[in-house]
Amino acid sequence: PLVGVVLWSFAERWYWPSPIPQDFGLRFWKQVFSQGRVLDSILLSLTIAIITVGFSLALAIPAAYGFARYRIPLERILLVLFLMPQAFPQLPIFINLASTFSKIGLGGNMWGIILAHTMASLVFSVWIVTATFKAIPVELEQVARNLGASRFRTFLTITLPLAVPGLIASSIFVFLWSMGEFTAAFFIGAPFIQTATVLMYTASMGYNLQIASAIAILLIIPSIIFMVIIERYLKAEYIAGLGG
Repeated sequence: PLVGVVLWSFAERWYWPSPIPQDFGLRFWKQVFSQGRVLDSILLSLTIAIITVGFSLALAIPAAYGFARYRIPLERILLVLFLMPQAFPQLPIFINLASTFSKIGLGGNMWGIILAHTMASLVFSVWIVTATFKAIPVELEQVARNLGASRFRTFLTITLPLAVPGLIASSIFVFLWSMGEFTAAFFIGAPFIQTATVLMYTASMGYNLQIASAIAILLIIPSIIFMVIIERYLKAEYIAGLGG
C-alpha cells in the first residue's frame, strides 16, 4: 500500500490497466506546498496532537503512579475499564460524542477534537505509564525518603527522571495516534475544522488521489522519524515492559 501511495503522489497520468503511472512529476506536490489550506491543515493537526500529548501526560502520570505504587481496590478492573472503549467501534462513540459536544459549545472547534483525543488516548497512555512506573524499583524512593526528601520531591527528582523513556514512548504513541485520527476530527470538527486526515479524505472523495497521497506521505514521515528515535534511544527493557 505504501508503494502505491508514493507512486500516486508523483503520478501525472495513471490509467488502468498500467501497473505504473504513464508520467511522473512534481505538479501535485507543488500544489500541496503552494496551497495554504493544506499547510494550515497539517499545522492544525500538529497543534492538536501536541496539546493532546500534554493533556494526556498531565492526566496519565498521576493516575498511573497511583496504580503502580498504591493498593487500589479493584485495581485490575479499573485498568480494564481504561481499555473498554477499545472494545467498541469508534464510529458510534464519536458520533454520540459529537452530538454531546455540539450542545455544550465544543462542536466545530479545535478544543472539542483535543478533548476527544485526550479521552481516547488515556486508554493506552495510562497503561504505558503504569508499566513504566512499575518497572522502577520502589526501594529507590524509600532511600530518598529515608534521607529526608519529601514524597513530592522524591517523585520529581528520582521517579520522574527514571520514567522519562516510558513517558517519551507514551508521548510518541499519543502524538502519532492523534495525527492519524480521522473519525473524531471529522464528526466533532465539522464543518469548520479540517485536519490533515479530513482534508486527505475530502481530496480522495473528490478523486484528487495525488493530493490525498501527498498528504498521506506527510503524515507518515513523523511516524518513521519517531520509530527511528524509539529504536535508537529507548532501551529495549522499557519497550518490552510496556506490555506489563
